[in-house]
Amino acid sequence: MAVGARSGHEEPEKRPDGTEGAPETGVPEAAGPPEPPEDSSQRGSRGVKQKKQRSFWKELPILIGIALVLALLIKTFLVQAFSIPSASMQNTLLEGDRVLVDKLTPWFGSEPDRGEVVVFHDPGHWLDDEPTPQTNAIQDALSFIGLMPSSQEKDLIKRVIAVGGDTIECKNTGPVKVNGKALDEPYIFPGNTPCGDKPFGPIKIPKGKIWVMGDHRQNSLDSRYHQDLPGGGTVPVSKVVGRAIVVAWPINRWTTLPVPDTFDQPGLSAAGAVAPPVVGLAGAVPLVLWRRRRLINKAAQAG
Repeated sequence: MAVGARSGHEEPEKRPDGTEGAPETGVPEAAGPPEPPEDSSQRGSRGVKQKKQRSFWKELPILIGIALVLALLIKTFLVQAFSIPSASMQNTLLEGDRVLVDKLTPWFGSEPDRGEVVVFHDPGHWLDDEPTPQTNAIQDALSFIGLMPSSQEKDLIKRVIAVGGDTIECKNTGPVKVNGKALDEPYIFPGNTPCGDKPFGPIKIPKGKIWVMGDHRQNSLDSRYHQDLPGGGTVPVSKVVGRAIVVAWPINRWTTLPVPDTFDQPGLSAAGAVAPPVVGLAGAVPLVLWRRRRLINKAAQAG
């Protein structure tokens, strides 16, 4: 019997009951595409409620609390704003300027160095005659977290001129000398002399202390004017809050506060002047001991 080739478009096969349909293959017909999974958002009708998103107004107090904690940590360990209360650092700093003070490096054992502008707590009776400004609760709160300079703490800001171990002096109209080296001080207020109206020295600065002076020499009650107090006008390093690194306000006064070049001149450091003899002595001791042992050995052999 001839069999015709299938074209792929066969006519439906006749069933015994006279109906037409696809040939039986033993495989049940497809029941159609599966239904998509039920959306969880549609379960509300079944008693499952959709979780609502947290309200912004409920999250706002949390965000404010985190911001305040961060501000307090920054003020305590990193930087703090201070306001310049007087003209003693003019023209480097003007009255009303806001400076940012680095409080981080002292945590790693760093001590103030010559030429740096530093903020320090009253070392003892320097500000007895200065009135404390009156503030309100809002100002006190902002000062506590570091968003405003503190007006209650009696702090001062001056330039470090000498550190522990240095010898400093200023005779007649100057210049100021540190360990015998004259300082070139272009930051001094125009018309002032390096000594101002208070020559001093020579003074040996004790270890752990610093000698500070204002850039407006004739308008600064600094170390020169407190030599009759305990410490002889020096400031303990432990009283230093940190180094002023930048003038942050007003915007038109923005500038950094670098160390002037005169403090980098060779031979200024007292430690540097002592180093060569110390190194020479350290090198000579082994040589002397070696020579002495050699002479003893020779004497023993001759005997």
